Amino acid sequence: MDLSQARSTLSLGFHHHHQNSPSHHTSIGDNNNSISRQSSSTPSIPLQLLDDESAATAVDKSSNDEMKDEEGEKFKILGHEMCLKRKREVDSSSSSTSSSKKGVGVSNEQSLETRRAAVRAWSNQPLAVADPDIHEIMEKEKQRQIKGIELIASENFVCKAVMEALGSHLTNKYSEGAPGARYYVGNQYIDQIELLCQQRALTAFHLDSDHWGVNVQPYSCTSANFAVYTGLLMPKDRIMGLDSPSGGHLSHGYCTPSGKKVSGASIFFESFPYKVNPYTGYIDYDKLEDRAIDFRPKILICGGSSYPREWDYARFRQIADKCGAVLMCDMAHISGLVAAKECISPFDYCDVVTSTTHKGLRGPRGGIVFYRKGLKPRKRGTLMNQVDENEEYDLEERINFAVFPSLQGGPHNNHIAALAIALKQVATPEYKAYMQQVKRNAQALAFALTRRKCRLVTGGTDNHLVLWDLRNLGLTGKTFEKVCEMCHISLNKSAIFGDNGAISPGGVRIGTPAMTTRGCIESDFETIADFLLRAAQIASIVQREHGKLQKDFLKGLQNNKDMIDLRNRVEAFSSQFAMPAFDF
Repeated sequence: MDLSQARSTLSLGFHHHHQNSPSHHTSIGDNNNSISRQSSSTPSIPLQLLDDESAATAVDKSSNDEMKDEEGEKFKILGHEMCLKRKREVDSSSSSTSSSKKGVGVSNEQSLETRRAAVRAWSNQPLAVADPDIHEIMEKEKQRQIKGIELIASENFVCKAVMEALGSHLTNKYSEGAPGARYYVGNQYIDQIELLCQQRALTAFHLDSDHWGVNVQPYSCTSANFAVYTGLLMPKDRIMGLDSPSGGHLSHGYCTPSGKKVSGASIFFESFPYKVNPYTGYIDYDKLEDRAIDFRPKILICGGSSYPREWDYARFRQIADKCGAVLMCDMAHISGLVAAKECISPFDYCDVVTSTTHKGLRGPRGGIVFYRKGLKPRKRGTLMNQVDENEEYDLEERINFAVFPSLQGGPHNNHIAALAIALKQVATPEYKAYMQQVKRNAQALAFALTRRKCRLVTGGTDNHLVLWDLRNLGLTGKTFEKVCEMCHISLNKSAIFGDNGAISPGGVRIGTPAMTTRGCIESDFETIADFLLRAAQIASIVQREHGKLQKDFLKGLQNNKDMIDLRNRVEAFSSQFAMPAFDF
């Protein structure tokens, strides 16, 4: 038995009966008689195991009997020097010692309460007190939102209830897994929230739970898209989506013209794009079909981030069936219109549908995946004996497993609760009226711009956004975007098919959902169109006077009187409209 084993044996509570012999020995075979027996008249005395240095010191002092009595008797157990400590007699000073110990106890209690109070104070400090630096920056961002005109098509403003859920105690809970199958305990109420969110998602998009399932855990639509690829494909399998310069999204497998793979989808899977017609701006479905039949993707993707027209899902379905592909729609930008039945629904044709939750839906920033369930329909043009009438979709388990545990950890419970709140609103008549106004505002903006000789891709819009081609004005999207930002107008540069979008995008994307949420109607977007035209004029003048180089152009904008005047007009206009969930 080594030294650590001896320590373990002694820690079990064995005691040594006081012996007169200073060198009493005990072996392991003594049945612990001399170790475990205690005299009724002699109290238990603890054993101390000496290290080598302590043992040597004890031997040196063994010649001094008085010192030996004070230090205790030495002996060996299992070959190791031990020291038997004696209790010191209590003298008259014991009472003062006892008082001192009481004082220490009181002091310890006070110290403990002080620490508890410190934690309570830290836990309950408002943001302005806990972190004034962050609070100050957040207040500046609040004022920027209030005073600015928000025209970024992928942004919106949440209601107060959604914001309350996002900043709630639900963020404290870890909930890896699915309702009823969590890794952690204590999720009974989290399960109720997630199940309610799933139910509301199906209701909001008019779906039958026998034929459609939904996963509300993805952190973003990009995450949702990659979960679909991961669940349904093997590495290097083929996907096909709209080219990014044509209005597609990076997560659909974008590669630059030089062949650089930009997104994870293009890195782990083989991607090949389809494009819009360079003259009309509409998707060229005939070329799409030819490319798909040659490339034979396993997933064909419809949906994009800056395409202002309807999608021909029926044609997509035909093409997907011809090349044997799963048909997936990323409806992130138009999901609100789909829910309000203000555009064609991809659910009538697609196998999988993904979306963000913060754009038209006015929910928290996150993603969502819908997938078909039940029996597969017979494909058009196939004979009855060529298909299995009992073949069912196998998407549910594969996609859910890809979300967790393949790609994500614990879901953000505060986001799921906030999404449930937003989806409840989506199912109301008031929301439908809101989405109708979003479309009317986009059409009013498009008409106002075209009436002023501006060139729009496809000449107009069927949804919530317009794509403005600035090349005939001699401007780039980046230049115009910067002028608008300095005037407190937020929009974003966007590639126009045929331009050198990777270096200098030739247009801007303008959306109407956010300002519609603030209460703007058609006449207000007429005013916004005037602001945009004035910003374009300022950009042209500054560019002509100071040049196109970025540093020279920005220098020309400094203290520019026309720009300052436009900014003041923008702030006065925007401040008229209420901000949801903001306490002024």
